[in-house]
Amino acid sequence: QVQLVESGGGLVQAGGSLRLSCAASGRTFSSYGMGWFRQAPGKERGFVAAISWSGGRTLYTDAVKGRFTISRDNRKNTVYLQMNSLKPEDTAVYYCAAGPKTTGWDDEYDYWGQGTQVTVSS
Repeated sequence: QVQLVESGGGLVQAGGSLRLSCAASGRTFSSYGMGWFRQAPGKERGFVAAISWSGGRTLYTDAVKGRFTISRDNRKNTVYLQMNSLKPEDTAVYYCAAGPKTTGWDDEYDYWGQGTQVTVSS
């Protein structure tokens, strides 16, 4: 069992930065692929980024490539999402997830956090 708690969301102006954190409980964190997803009002949840258990492989949706960076620290059981050059269209609730694969498919993830709100003003 893995429990995930996101933090770091907030209100930021367009062009600004935020760093999201996802703290995981459980001794098997380092064996899981981790992903970030987001859901804007009235829209379906969508993939943002994923990272392999070792951190050696990362995936990004095209909309965030070059602006967002996913990373993890297995000693701290934490995965991060550094978000730079934020745009109003990045406004959403951001969720982290854990699963056996490094993938952009949300149905491949077994555990989900409660989400953290990111709001980007224009």
